[in-house]
Amino acid sequence: MLALDCVLNVDVPGEPLKVGFSRMDRPDSLRLDNAMPGPSLPHFESDYRVPEQVDVVVIGGGIVGASTALELAERGLSVVLCEKGQIAGEQSSRNWGWVRLSQRDPREIPLMIEAIRIWEGLDARVGGRTGYTQSGILFTSPNERGVAENERWSRHLAPHQIECRVINGSELDNLMPGHRMKVKGALYTPVDGRAEPQWAAPAIAEGARTAGATVMTACAVRSLDIQGGRVAGVITEKGRIRCEQVVLAGGAWSRLFSGNAGISLPQLKVMNTVLRTTPVDGPAASVWSDGFAFRKREDGGYTIASGHENVVDIVPDSFRLGLRFLPAYRADWRSLGFRLSGRWAVEASQARRWRPDETTAFEKCRVLDPAPSQKMLRRSWNAILRAFPIFEQADIVQSWAGMIDVTPDAIPVISAVDQIPGFYIATGFSGHGFGLGPGAGRLMADLVTGRTPVVDPHEFRLARFFDGSKIRPDAGF
Repeated sequence: MLALDCVLNVDVPGEPLKVGFSRMDRPDSLRLDNAMPGPSLPHFESDYRVPEQVDVVVIGGGIVGASTALELAERGLSVVLCEKGQIAGEQSSRNWGWVRLSQRDPREIPLMIEAIRIWEGLDARVGGRTGYTQSGILFTSPNERGVAENERWSRHLAPHQIECRVINGSELDNLMPGHRMKVKGALYTPVDGRAEPQWAAPAIAEGARTAGATVMTACAVRSLDIQGGRVAGVITEKGRIRCEQVVLAGGAWSRLFSGNAGISLPQLKVMNTVLRTTPVDGPAASVWSDGFAFRKREDGGYTIASGHENVVDIVPDSFRLGLRFLPAYRADWRSLGFRLSGRWAVEASQARRWRPDETTAFEKCRVLDPAPSQKMLRRSWNAILRAFPIFEQADIVQSWAGMIDVTPDAIPVISAVDQIPGFYIATGFSGHGFGLGPGAGRLMADLVTGRTPVVDPHEFRLARFFDGSKIRPDAGF
């Protein structure tokens, strides 16, 4: 059975379809049911011949998988990147496009600093466009309590000599021209920036191919080939590839793949909804508030989402992993909208174990493309119209949703798998993966090649979920 939120086509060439709602329409009638499925991605030409043998197979063509393949290929290893659908077809093209240090879990800060260093030279390195620019990000505070929390968080960057401070008054107004928000202040981090999710991973994947990697799209990896207790290769829908090391960067699909290999990976999915507008002369800095978040796009339009709302579909794994995620639910319950939907039947019907010669869920669903939440679209759009009247001049031309891969402590797994030598996992980025992607790729390449890690990987080890460590989200306040 195919999921209703899956797309089977693997290329969406051409310009974005201009379907949406006009500024002349009533905001409460906003619907985008006729919009194209998911964001528009550049055409990516797949390699066609599956190598018989390589040093490393990377599973997943999102920004983390593409960055890992780039790092490994540049170090002289033979690499094949296998993507079941299209490069960046899922969350790597559906996120907000923020590249930020601010308001990040303190355990991620060293890796994010490294990621920003990579972002700064990435276009020249890969010979393509990512849209990266340092525009600054503002996290607004409606009251004194929020100001105090922002001031406390800013201290995490002081040891790194990175500017991050609370601003107010005319300085804040200059960065948010034309706003009508009632705020006490905002956390401002000038080094924060943005990039284009629809460009970045494809550009990095092309860079990896230029460096010598093979990049296969519409090529699902069905299972690991394990011999003598360690990795000996993978079985894809197009045949076997011999290798000694495999990196799983499968995003929302990582738990399902790992489970077939006998590895328990505590990971769930959270859905976020995004819209984009036509060009408008608005703020250059990205802005977060409780009701909305936005960032300027390279085409002059804006990407807009709710500042805090996400949808959590109740599925069988919700109960299997409920106790592990309880601290996260308690911390974020105001921002989570639980619902019983068709995802229950889809995931309940998915095989959790299968043979290498069987067609898998990865082939039945090439692109995970959930329908956006109309309620969240209306709320975020109405909120931004109240805060920034300039958006009354904009049209909404597209919306989409994406499934975010989350862990119980909201930081990723970037780790070797102790039970299966040669198997590595990079997943569970919990909505932080786009900005972290290039840094995560470098750290994973260090682990695979045995180099001294660019940052200490201890906090990202898979074993933390099973060795008695205290598992909790940490907002840094």
